[in-house]
Amino acid sequence: MELTQLEYFMTVARLEHMTMASKALGITQPALSHAIAKLENEIGAPLFERNGRNVKLNRNGAMFSKWIGKALQNIENGVKEIEEWSNPDTGVITLSYLNILGVDLIPNLVRSYQLDYPKVRFELTQGNLGDIDAHLEQGHSDLMITSKESTLDNHKWIIIQQVPLYIVVSSQHHLANRSALSLAELSGEPFIGLKNNCGLKATIMSRFQHTGFVLGSAYEAEDLITVAGFIKANLGISVLPKTMGLMLDELVWIPITDEGWYWEIGLKWREDRHISPAARRFVAYIENGQRLTV
Repeated sequence: MELTQLEYFMTVARLEHMTMASKALGITQPALSHAIAKLENEIGAPLFERNGRNVKLNRNGAMFSKWIGKALQNIENGVKEIEEWSNPDTGVITLSYLNILGVDLIPNLVRSYQLDYPKVRFELTQGNLGDIDAHLEQGHSDLMITSKESTLDNHKWIIIQQVPLYIVVSSQHHLANRSALSLAELSGEPFIGLKNNCGLKATIMSRFQHTGFVLGSAYEAEDLITVAGFIKANLGISVLPKTMGLMLDELVWIPITDEGWYWEIGLKWREDRHISPAARRFVAYIENGQRLTV
C-alpha cells in the first residue's frame, strides 16, 4: 500500500467522480481507476459503489476513509513540524545549561536573540554538569552552555563569557577587611568545595594546580548556592564567580591578585552530529560578537 494510493482514494471519495478526480490529481482516468482497483485488491474488499464514472463510498470505504483521513493529516502535521524545525526563522533551539547560569546569562541570551529572530523557540534544559552532559551526548540537546573544562575532543567550543573569580568570605571572617588576596594566603583555611557534578569545580581545581595553595578540609557542596550559604554561616571560605544567584547578604567578595583566576563559560556542541538550522544560526550569532564581558 502506497501513500499515493491513499491520496488518490481520498480525492475520489471527496469528489465522487473518477474523471473529476483524475483531473484534480493530474493523472489519467485509467491510471486512477487502476490505482483504486489495486488498493481494493490489497485491502480485500470494495470501497466504492460505482455508477459509471460516478462513485460513492460504500460501508467499507466510509470506515476506511475515517482512518486514512486521520493518517494523512498526521503525516501532513509531521511534515509541517519538520519544516518548522528545519527553518532557521521558525525553528527550535534545544539548549542545555548549568543551573547557576539560569539566573542571568541564559535569560539575557534568549531575550537578545529573540529580538532579532522572534519566531524561533528555545527548548531549555538546566541541571548539574552530569545531567546536561548526558543530555547533550544522548542527542536530546543540540547545544550546551557550560565551563570550558568540560569539553571533549569531539566538541566544538565558543567563548561567551569570562567571569572573574573572587575569594568569598563571611562578613564575620578575619579576612573580611582585605581589599585583595592571593591564594597562597589562604593555605589551611577551611575551604567549601564543590562535588564533581558542578561545572565550576574543574576550573577551580585546574587553577589550584599552579599555585601554592593547600586546601583545608571542610565541606563539599552539590551546587554553588549551597557553597554561598555555608560561607555565609562562616563555616569556611571559597572561590566563586560574582553572579546574581550568589549575591547573598553578609558575603564579602575579595579580588584575587594571582593571574588567570576567571571562569570561562561558553557554547559547546558535538561536531560529529547534525544540529538544526536554527541551532546553527544561534552558533553563528554567538561567533559574531555576542561574547559577554562582566
